[in-house]
Amino acid sequence: MKKLIILLGVLTVSLTSCLKDKPNVDFSNIGAFAEIVHSGSPYFGEAAITDAQDTISRTLQINVTGQYAPTKDVTVTVALDNSIIAPYNAANTAVTYLPMPTGSFVFATTTVTIKAGTRLANIPVTFYKNQLDPSKSYMLPIKITNSSLPLGANFSIKYYHFIGNDFAGTYKHQFTRTPAAGNFTYDAGKTSAFLPDSPTQFEVAGSYYTGDIRYVVKFTKTGAGASATYSHFSVTINTDDVAKLGAVTPPILVTTAPSITGYTEKEYTFTQALALFDNGLTYGVTGGSGVRVNLDQYKE
Repeated sequence: MKKLIILLGVLTVSLTSCLKDKPNVDFSNIGAFAEIVHSGSPYFGEAAITDAQDTISRTLQINVTGQYAPTKDVTVTVALDNSIIAPYNAANTAVTYLPMPTGSFVFATTTVTIKAGTRLANIPVTFYKNQLDPSKSYMLPIKITNSSLPLGANFSIKYYHFIGNDFAGTYKHQFTRTPAAGNFTYDAGKTSAFLPDSPTQFEVAGSYYTGDIRYVVKFTKTGAGASATYSHFSVTINTDDVAKLGAVTPPILVTTAPSITGYTEKEYTFTQALALFDNGLTYGVTGGSGVRVNLDQYKE
């Protein structure tokens, strides 16, 4: 019995000594990868550039994953890789993207160092929207090309992109409310942008209720180029904005569905379609101070 107790004591001391020794393998960097934050196919939609202004700034963030921050500096290099666009278009046929032209974007740098003990580094990217044709769709695929850590397989490409729409662009804006309040004319210098959601859908801000209630306009396009025609126009109010109206006290309700003033269903040329927006988008509401009819007109 004494021999057994002595043996167990020796074994315990031996194991304790082993645990105190520095391990031969450093596990601190297991699972550590370099990746672009919110990148890859799961975040394609988030990488859409829909801002109305001409100069647009974005920050490309490089991240190091893993349980612990790196113990050594990590160097990561990114680059534009337009060879990604053709296979993307082949696999996703709803929109055909073109490479962004020279002069429509700039990188502040292409190589960054993530310092030991930290995880993130930023790369500013600037877009110049006035260098793009708003009727066309463009992609700027930015890819990690070199890293002192392994790459995250699914998160090494950022698909920055612009969705083209034949009607995208900035228009003179005129607003009339009945009963009158907050009205302004084209001469007032007010402009609003038609911002594309897809090649056949765009949104534009109206001027009722702080001026941020957005119309959503859908249409069908037939053909291409100068001979293209447009039909089946429909207008709704952005669902988030409808909820915003309903949340005020007292709630404001959309009681007359939005529509295009004087619209009839037919095939329209591009010039004729522009005239529809000049006729105006309208809807009626009730609540607060009573019944109101809002008319927003847009002229190229």
